[in-house]
Amino acid sequence: MANINLLPWREERRQQRNQEYYKALFLVALFAGALVYFVDDFFSSSIAAQQQRNDFVRSEMRVIDAKIEEISKLRETREQLIERMELIQALQGNRPVIVRMFDEIAKSVPDDLYFTSISVKGRTVVVKGMAQSNNRVAALMRNFDSSKWFVDPELISVRSVSEGVNEFEVKMQRFDPSDEEEV
Repeated sequence: MANINLLPWREERRQQRNQEYYKALFLVALFAGALVYFVDDFFSSSIAAQQQRNDFVRSEMRVIDAKIEEISKLRETREQLIERMELIQALQGNRPVIVRMFDEIAKSVPDDLYFTSISVKGRTVVVKGMAQSNNRVAALMRNFDSSKWFVDPELISVRSVSEGVNEFEVKMQRFDPSDEEEV
């Protein structure tokens, strides 16, 4: 009888399949490694690109914030300048009024009477002075009352300092006749 040994053939085939299996496993591992590398590289480059865009946006935001701050300062400066201009215009508009008021005060002074002080606060005018007699103070009050530039003259005090010399104080309201024309 013939003796056939099939063991070495099967052993060779098993070794060949094991080698093919390891080659396939190596190729799959190599492919998986390459795939992981390329995916990681893709996401890394995407993250880097997004980071660059974020940095650009942040730098532009800093520039815009600086411009906004500068605009705010310019608006504040503008408001201050407008307030100054309005104040100057108001002062310029009141110049003739004050000159006219002092002219009316000078016209209202009777003989033998002089002022020691004049104070103006807003529309209130307070006049202090000396007169030879009470009649001179009364004449001053009538002159102020008949003036277009003063209303409600009020005698605050009159006192005798010495014989023939009286000290007085008169309070009144300044009035601008041009305001009446506007009403």
